[in-house]
Amino acid sequence: MNLNATLFAQLVVFLILAWFTMKFVWPPIMKALDERAGKIADGLAAADKAKTDLAHAEKKAAEELRKARESAAEFRSGAEKQVAQLLEEARTEAARIISAAREAAEAEAGTASQRAKEALREHVATLAVAGAERILRREINAQAHAELLTQLKSEL
Repeated sequence: MNLNATLFAQLVVFLILAWFTMKFVWPPIMKALDERAGKIADGLAAADKAKTDLAHAEKKAAEELRKARESAAEFRSGAEKQVAQLLEEARTEAARIISAAREAAEAEAGTASQRAKEALREHVATLAVAGAERILRREINAQAHAELLTQLKSEL
């Protein structure tokens, strides 16, 4: 066997194998590798996008939380002001009611006092008339009059 013919035959077989590999084997392998590389790139892009979205969502959540806290603080402040106003109105109303009750009590006391004075006047008038009747029934006598007046004084 000739070394050149063997080398030539091996070269022809190698070229046929290389051609067959490049024509039928290499394209599906390259296609599979390209698809895999594309999937990996898409996965990395999706991961980056997810990180960006997560950061954005965290910022948005923090902003919403801040707004909610501010709103709650404003609501609480408004409620405290409203409570203070209601308490002040209640105190004012209570003071007005107490004042009206005192005035009514004083008026009632004044009326009762007035009635007592009126009753006392009527009683005094009755006693005066009774005393005058006694004086007139007896004879006009200074000593008797003095005794009757002393008696009237003790009754009053």
